[in-house]
Amino acid sequence: MKKFIVALVAATVLAGPIATAAQAQEWRNDRDRGRQVEKHVDKRVNKTVHVDKKVVIHKQRWSKGHRASAAERRRMADVRDYRRYRLSAPPRGYKWVKVDNDYLMIGIATGVISSIIAAR
Repeated sequence: MKKFIVALVAATVLAGPIATAAQAQEWRNDRDRGRQVEKHVDKRVNKTVHVDKKVVIHKQRWSKGHRASAAERRRMADVRDYRRYRLSAPPRGYKWVKVDNDYLMIGIATGVISSIIAAR
């Protein structure tokens, strides 16, 4: 009886990785089944066309007293842990935001910039 149990445990231990590998292969096939790849080939033109794109980055120059529009405020990240960045506590009605590499203190209701600090 003891030999039978030992043989059963050994068979279970040896069969475990085989079953796991089979299940992983099935999962991979199911995952790739829904993927579609579209390839467009223009047979009329035999040469490669290169398109050069000019990337222009407009960096905003912030100034004290400038009113940030609603669109500008949407792309600003709120800084809630201002002590981590060694910023002073904002007064009531103001908050710290991070834009590009600058920290701005803006009025919550008006969006007027009252302080600017360059990040280190």
